[in-house]
Amino acid sequence: MTRDQMKRTKNQEGTLVSTATVDRNEIASRPLNEEEEIYKENILDHYKHPHNYGQLQEYTLAHREFNPLCGDDIIIYTLIQEGKIKDVSFQGKGCAISQASISLLTDYLKRKPLAEVKKLTPETVMQLLGIPISLVRMKCALLSLKAIHNGIKNMENTHE
Repeated sequence: MTRDQMKRTKNQEGTLVSTATVDRNEIASRPLNEEEEIYKENILDHYKHPHNYGQLQEYTLAHREFNPLCGDDIIIYTLIQEGKIKDVSFQGKGCAISQASISLLTDYLKRKPLAEVKKLTPETVMQLLGIPISLVRMKCALLSLKAIHNGIKNMENTHE
C-alpha cells in the first residue's frame, strides 16, 4: 500500500467515508488465519467508516500527534468530567492501521477513568486491532495511544 493520505467524503446519509484504496494484503505482518482475517476486515471497516470522527463541540483536551516517517497525523478531542472520559473523537489522516487504531481506541476510551487510561499499554491497542502488526507499522498502530497519553500528560502539567 502506498502512504497516500486518506480522503474523506460524505455519503448520501451524510456520514464521512474514506475514498482511499487499501491493499488488503499489506495490513498484517504475515499471512492470517481465519479469525485474524475477520479482524483485518474490521480494520478496513474502521478505516473506511471511522467511529467518533470529527471535532467535539465541547472538549477539555485536544492533542495532536504526527508521525513524520509516514505522514500519519491525528488530533484527539476528549471531554473529561469527574475523572472519566465522557466523550472522545478524532480528526486525522493516514494509513489504514493508524486510522483504524484511533477509531477503535476512541470506542474503547468512552466512560473509562483517567487513571485506567493512563495505564493502557501497547498490548491493549494490539488486542483491539486483533492482527499481528509488523515492526514497520508499529508506530502507525500506536500513534493513537501516544496521542491520548501525551494529551493527558500535557493537561496535567498545565493544571499543576
